Amino acid sequence: MARAITLLVAAALLAGCAPIARRPSTSSGVGSASYRSAADVGVAHYQLALGQVAVGATLAAHAAPAYPAAMLAACPGRTEVPARVIVGTDGRVSEVRMAPPPVNQAFADAVRQAVLRWRYTPLTVSRWAADADGNSHEVDSDTRPFTLDYVFEFRCHAGHATVAEAGKPH
Repeated sequence: MARAITLLVAAALLAGCAPIARRPSTSSGVGSASYRSAADVGVAHYQLALGQVAVGATLAAHAAPAYPAAMLAACPGRTEVPARVIVGTDGRVSEVRMAPPPVNQAFADAVRQAVLRWRYTPLTVSRWAADADGNSHEVDSDTRPFTLDYVFEFRCHAGHATVAEAGKPH
């Protein structure tokens, strides 16, 4: 009996970890989002010293960009908008850079409007040391800005829009 309960609890916990597939939206001007890794070319990474630990820099609140309503009539094919997101020490997006320049400004504006509302947990770097008895304790910590690269993909098929985003923290 105890084994059956243990297996049931384990199955419930594993089911909570399963990814949830989102169906593309069928209403105009609303996008659906999914993630994949994005290349992090040309971005420096923090080098942690011995005894340093970094935590945070995770997405806490976000909404996918809306498909630009003005573009639905034209229903262009797949459009990608690469964006570099600069996040301040407070976890707020301070800047969204588009490189290379976007093919269509309406898509870039949709990305910028959505991403500027995103919130992250701050990146905190703590320094730990051991005392004479071998007990570890935090010596100091600070929050640091960080950068993330995303590629937003806009698709339109028969007047129905989808938006996908991919990102990787640095």
